[in-house]
Amino acid sequence: MIENIFAYFLNNLNYFTIALLMTIESSFIPFPSEVVMIPAGFLAYQGKLNIFLAIFSGIIGSILGALINYYIGLKLGRKLIIKNKKFLFINIKHLDWSEKYFKKHGGKTTFFCRLIPAVRQYISIPAGFAKMDIKQFIIFTSLGAGIWVIFLTFLGYFLGLSVAQNVAHIFNYIIYGLLGIIVLVFGIIIAYKFIIRKH
Repeated sequence: MIENIFAYFLNNLNYFTIALLMTIESSFIPFPSEVVMIPAGFLAYQGKLNIFLAIFSGIIGSILGALINYYIGLKLGRKLIIKNKKFLFINIKHLDWSEKYFKKHGGKTTFFCRLIPAVRQYISIPAGFAKMDIKQFIIFTSLGAGIWVIFLTFLGYFLGLSVAQNVAHIFNYIIYGLLGIIVLVFGIIIAYKFIIRKH
């Protein structure tokens, strides 16, 4: 039933359905933004949508979805969320990573994590935990989500559906690779400071 509803929206993309699907994508329900914004860009290329309105709709949806997660974190709290993780479709590993990183780096984390696959949805929950200023949260979310939405939309506009989706998948793998390199470098630095230098 739910799959049929998603299929209907994806086959009938307009500014409302773009905003709706991106709200879902940006909330706690796992749903890839690539299958929304890339086709939207392709439809803009065909003249069926205005590319700027499509981008605007995608960003608005991303903000709305992020606000849902923000208020879930703010109102429910960590213990209640973890207790209902199955109902909320929460991946605890991603949530833990987002929360730890958020505590260390604050507001800018909201911006950068919007560009990281699998984590971009969850970063809004720790922001709610931390009671981050709502105006600051919306600004950083808009900037990070805006970059991602624009990237995907222009992929669809200039490359077409199949090629653009492959590029988006490759981009996700590149991000994972960069994160792995960063973790490795930090691990080496920590090992040098706390292990090697002591000897």
